[in-house]
Amino acid sequence: MARVKRGVTSHAKHKKTLDAAKGFYGRRKNTIRAAKAAVDRSMQYAYRDRKNKKRTFRALWIQRINAAVREHGLTYSRFIAGLSLAGIEVDRRMMSELAIAEPAAFAAIAEKAKAALPSA
Repeated sequence: MARVKRGVTSHAKHKKTLDAAKGFYGRRKNTIRAAKAAVDRSMQYAYRDRKNKKRTFRALWIQRINAAVREHGLTYSRFIAGLSLAGIEVDRRMMSELAIAEPAAFAAIAEKAKAALPSA
């Protein structure tokens, strides 16, 4: 059986890790052992924070909608309830954009939601 020298593949793996560690501080950017640990951890953070980003943005949209809807005499929860009763299906991201860019259109939607609510 032929002898296999693994220098090429090892070098390629190390290069890939060190390229991923570009911009890190200290030994983490140029020592393979430190770089591998740092890159592995950074990948875990990246995976986790791709999920957290969605949460954070949804919370931001809700805060913006709540602030905009209070100007029309509603709370966020009453507004969402009114939307579902009125049969209006616009997601929170678009609702937030409307509240910022098109206040007149948002006011019309808010009035429809308010009218659909049972007066109690």
